Amino acid sequence: MRRSAWERPWCGSLRAENVGETVELAGWIRRRRDLGGLVFADLRDRTGIVQLVFESEMLAEGERLSPEDVVRIEGTVRPRAEGQTNPDLPTGEIEVRVTAMELLTESETPPFQVEDGTNASEELRLTHRYLDLRRPEMTANLLLRHRLVMEARRYFDEMGFVEVETPILTRSTPEGARDFLVPSRIHRGSWYALPQSPQLFKQLLQVAGIGRYVQIARCFRDEDLRADRQPEFTQIDVEASFIEEEDVFGLIEGLFARIFPLAGIEPPERFPRMTYDEAMERYGSDRPDTRFGLELVELGHLAPGCGFRVLEAAAAEGRVKGIVLPGGAALSRKQLDGLNEVVRPHGAAGVLWMKRTADSVASPARKALGEDGVLRFLDAAGAGEGDLLLIVAGAGKVVHAALGALRLHIARERDLIPEGRHDFLWVTDFPLLEWNEEDGRFYAMHHPFTAPRPGDVVRLETDPGAVRARAYDVVMDGSELGGGSIRIHSAEVQRRMFAALGIGEEEARARFGFLLEAFRYGVPPHGGIALGLDRIVMLMAGRDSIRDVIAFPKTTSGSCLLTGAPADVDPDQLAELGVRPAGKEG
Repeated sequence: MRRSAWERPWCGSLRAENVGETVELAGWIRRRRDLGGLVFADLRDRTGIVQLVFESEMLAEGERLSPEDVVRIEGTVRPRAEGQTNPDLPTGEIEVRVTAMELLTESETPPFQVEDGTNASEELRLTHRYLDLRRPEMTANLLLRHRLVMEARRYFDEMGFVEVETPILTRSTPEGARDFLVPSRIHRGSWYALPQSPQLFKQLLQVAGIGRYVQIARCFRDEDLRADRQPEFTQIDVEASFIEEEDVFGLIEGLFARIFPLAGIEPPERFPRMTYDEAMERYGSDRPDTRFGLELVELGHLAPGCGFRVLEAAAAEGRVKGIVLPGGAALSRKQLDGLNEVVRPHGAAGVLWMKRTADSVASPARKALGEDGVLRFLDAAGAGEGDLLLIVAGAGKVVHAALGALRLHIARERDLIPEGRHDFLWVTDFPLLEWNEEDGRFYAMHHPFTAPRPGDVVRLETDPGAVRARAYDVVMDGSELGGGSIRIHSAEVQRRMFAALGIGEEEARARFGFLLEAFRYGVPPHGGIALGLDRIVMLMAGRDSIRDVIAFPKTTSGSCLLTGAPADVDPDQLAELGVRPAGKEG
């Protein structure tokens, strides 16, 4: 009965043209149906299911099967009986009459049903992830990820890129998030760090003359988690020499034209461009979802002297902006009050609403503004009869963040996002630096090696907050798919960048000395981008969490429910490393 595994067909590959063939199959029993004198069973592998028929001398073999048993069978492909075909299955026209079977392993009753649409909790599914991954929808996610990676590798190979692996054990060079640290047994008291990205190494490869580098790179960041963030994640990491922004844009648009059709999504040949400032002013976000309207409207010019102190104070030191919701005047007071909870996590005190009906206006600010004052705001925002104006006032960052979140909340709640539509976008001209009020200093918005726009270099000392970067993000449906920049290759510009960040020569040498040393020996102009592979697969698969497209993910607390990691280790291991757990003596 046993044949070469490589010659054996997959369960989901059989079709009507295979009728009459003798085949060997192997997989898991999905379900069994006893019909008295006849047993049907569905056999499943990663490609799909096929119906098995046990009859005559094989009846007893079929009767002893249970869900998730592992079997190998031999049988003959035949058409299903008239009226018994299943158009929902690729194998629905045929079945396999079993002539021999080997029960390889018997399964205990699983903790949840291994089917799509299971109501098992995510905690239970992650604890038994190997069962969860047997479910067809989860298997499909991993297969989509595989096809994406293979197509990306083919594309970059055709474009002359070389895949190079960079170190996992490296030195700590903080890039904005906390490093995962690994103690050295040989060099006691010293530590490796797991890379937050291959940033410095891929730049060194440009100095080395590789010219076009790519890597499916594992990255690690010890930061707070959420649905689309994991402590370990994967990037499609790209760097090339002698390029400009347009070269990067064309390269990635070409890549997306190859990978997104794998999920039935057809990107445009060229993506629209939008500056960071325009994105923030119109959408309140640097990764705007442009599939629907609800753009932000400027109202600050109406606030001075309007009579409503909250707006007057905000206009003096910040911004006053709003969103018009067509037909929103029908929202109840309870629904309007609930919008405050959407904006408060972003630092806003709340939402001020105004609405116009056929014969009147309404707003909590009507007493202070008067009816004419409310009408001025409604008219300026373009709010007509039956519309609702939602206003947030305060510091510029707070207003944009709050209205950006409110805009997305309303779109989801009121089903304003067109089904099946996908918008791609480049966001450009990010600020080079961002000011941190708490620390009283500038930080690099991307990283310290991002090049400033040539015309802005003169402002590095006089007005560093106004300097724009040669940085760019690629966005799809309000999600950032990746970001990158053209890098600094001038030693003088790099020195001035460090100075703007408050990094002196000694500190720069301590943190980035090996890169700066390499840059003394002929560094080419270069740039690149890093794409979030997990997030791209998540969006292509139509999932809400990257945990659904990673084989063995962590929870939002950074735990692996399958293995129990992180966990205690043997004290002898710690002693060998010269490490003692915090708070423990001895």
